[in-house]
Amino acid sequence: MTLAVWLHNLSPILIELGPIPIRWYGLSYLAGFLVAFLMVKRVCRVGASTLKPENAADLVMAVAIGIVVGGRLGYVLLYKPEMLGEFSTTPPFWDVLAINKGGMASHGGMIGGMLGCLYYARRNKHDFLYLTDLFAFTAPLGIFFGRVANFINGELLGRPCDPDFPLAVKFPQELLDADAEQLNKIYAALPPPDSIVPGLSEWDWPTFADLIHNGNVTIGRAVEPFLTARHPSQLYAGVMEGLIVLAVLAVIWIKPRKPGVIAGTFSMTYAVMRISNEFFRMPDAHLIDKEFATLHITRGQWLSILLFVFGVALVIVSQKRKSSAMGGWRSTKQQESSPE
Repeated sequence: MTLAVWLHNLSPILIELGPIPIRWYGLSYLAGFLVAFLMVKRVCRVGASTLKPENAADLVMAVAIGIVVGGRLGYVLLYKPEMLGEFSTTPPFWDVLAINKGGMASHGGMIGGMLGCLYYARRNKHDFLYLTDLFAFTAPLGIFFGRVANFINGELLGRPCDPDFPLAVKFPQELLDADAEQLNKIYAALPPPDSIVPGLSEWDWPTFADLIHNGNVTIGRAVEPFLTARHPSQLYAGVMEGLIVLAVLAVIWIKPRKPGVIAGTFSMTYAVMRISNEFFRMPDAHLIDKEFATLHITRGQWLSILLFVFGVALVIVSQKRKSSAMGGWRSTKQQESSPE
């Protein structure tokens, strides 16, 4: 028995409160920061920490600002530098600031988060590497929420797969990169626009995309034959880069470690997971011809290789430092009473 390929029809908007849309992507960031606050507070309360639980929110706020700024600038500089010169007549006028249109780089977010830790460490006299451990320990769940939001948005599409693959998905969003000839063929296959939307004279992407997201079966069936079956690489990433990385860190940080060990382990584990997932994820459309085709290595994989090397160096430096073990998410009383 062959399972039918699922047509992605999820809306990126959860609900609209008047003129204000509540998007899943924005909620994923809020959920990530909330969980980070709870996790940091837990470690500060039960582990070996110089940071007081009541100051957890201040650290998370500093890191959150760094993640948002670093993630956006990372995307612009690493993936789409032409945005530096793109402006519009509507707010926020400069495309670099138009975060609502998407475009965040995880590697840039990590750098921004570390800078947030550095700022807070210097301002409040904490061990910088210990704060990066706290950041690294909370990051995987934030990544998980973000990847699920990527799937809901139908962005960061997966590579083509066999239509008979049980997890295969067809994303209407791939038509955003279709040429005019392909779009005209699709429009010709659609029913007359005014038969679906009274007063609509011709089809356009936003209109039939909204119809698909709202469950219009007629439009979905008409568009589906033109779409490619793909891996749901966003969900793979959520599990690999999020849940698996968190599981590794949780095992290692059951007891306190020297500052920097957790951040270094995160860097190495995330890098391995990201490199693996890139085999299922399509490069951004504007980068396909610019990737390292001869070596079959994507830009994300190159950046992850550098991140892995950084993680190894960080663990080595951490082990050589004369510093006390810190952190740990399990109560120190439980650790002291547990048999060796």
